[in-house]
Amino acid sequence: MGQKLRIAVVGAGLIGRQHAQRVRDHPQMELAYVVDPFLQPADAAFGPGTIVTADLDKALGEVDGAIFATPNALHCEGALAAVDAGVPALVEKPIADTLQAAERMVAVAEAADVPLLIGHHRRYSPLLDAAAKAVASGALGNPVAVMGSALFHKPDDYFEAAPWRREAGGGPILINLIHDVDDLRALCGEIVRVQATSSNATRGFAVEDTAAITLTFANGALGTFIISDAAASGRSWEQTSRENPSYDTAPDEDCYHIAGTRGSISVPTMRLRTYEGKASWWEPFTATVLPIRRQDPLDLQLDHFAAVVRREAEPKVTARDGLQSLRVVQAVIEAARTGQPVNVPLGLPADPAPS
Repeated sequence: MGQKLRIAVVGAGLIGRQHAQRVRDHPQMELAYVVDPFLQPADAAFGPGTIVTADLDKALGEVDGAIFATPNALHCEGALAAVDAGVPALVEKPIADTLQAAERMVAVAEAADVPLLIGHHRRYSPLLDAAAKAVASGALGNPVAVMGSALFHKPDDYFEAAPWRREAGGGPILINLIHDVDDLRALCGEIVRVQATSSNATRGFAVEDTAAITLTFANGALGTFIISDAAASGRSWEQTSRENPSYDTAPDEDCYHIAGTRGSISVPTMRLRTYEGKASWWEPFTATVLPIRRQDPLDLQLDHFAAVVRREAEPKVTARDGLQSLRVVQAVIEAARTGQPVNVPLGLPADPAPS
């Protein structure tokens, strides 16, 4: 593959340090810089040869690619600096803290032709990939109905460690739902309309602990989704996919179910049921389990980022993808606040109207 790619990791929090270690372990990369204003230059935690600095511009001038694991409000500023330097970047999700910032990132990066890859790492999951291919193949017929859940119970110390999680912006809609929204977009296409209701009745915090959502997809399918951080259940991606060993697992449970006119698939057990002949509730299904290979999505994301940096591949999750997932979540928040359905726009305001 030639010379190793010099990578800067910007932000040395929990996820930033995970990225830094993966870069160090990657055969095609070297960790050239860690950029964080709260670290000392002599910090040896990142190994020999890695320069620790607060000077982002200096780092961007000497690397091939950058990974941004900064707080959400700093994503736009950092990504635009990378674009200005001509450096491809992997930006942790969500793409930004506001829709205006995300739209600016899309417009500037596209105008400069500098790739931004947004870190919705589940897109690299073999489970999600196999399910999306099954839907796209037509095996289910035309999509009709989607059911999803993210039900888990966050412990009390989760909120004690960061009291802001009890306040507006700290609930499962903003923190967790964007993962599942991006998953459902990958599986079933664009979400164009949402309705929602939320409740804080269980925890009693200022922010919601539970929300129920109705989704309308561009292809006409309808969906329901229930999310809660106060529910003692294993029906979430984290606890069913077995991709993060930090969580207890419920391998017999599913968190998504997609049904079409000729069949259905449950994810992540990958149970597929289809009609071979006439579709009728009187007819038997052909039931199979799709084979999958298990690989760490974060490792696969880093492999892909290497190809993006070398301009050998286009981003699998573009800045427009990141913007669109953020739009859906913001629409859910607005729908829950007002009690009214909210349409989700597509594209940028400056895009030409479809012919």
